[in-house]
Amino acid sequence: MNIWIAIALTAVGCYLAKLLGLLVPAGVLERPLAQRLAALLPVALLAALTAQQTFGDGQHLTLDARGAGLAAAALALVLRAPFLVVVGSAVVVTAGVRALGQAPW
Repeated sequence: MNIWIAIALTAVGCYLAKLLGLLVPAGVLERPLAQRLAALLPVALLAALTAQQTFGDGQHLTLDARGAGLAAAALALVLRAPFLVVVGSAVVVTAGVRALGQAPW
């Protein structure tokens, strides 16, 4: 039953957040600061999520194969590689580092 209560509260919260966004006056949304924040906020949130998923392990920071994969993806981005090459390089490097880390030597 607790799960259904959590689902219902989440649904109501999402509806209220959307309603609140519709009630904001147009003048507030047209300000340069609001437009700048709206452009930069998704990038900042995605960067924070990527960092948390890559270097977080519960309550601890960790550096493992995911960090190497992220570094490979960043290098591919700097070299202006296509998106599939960026993702593929991250996958291959992460898998390679994991395979080397679990080798029986």
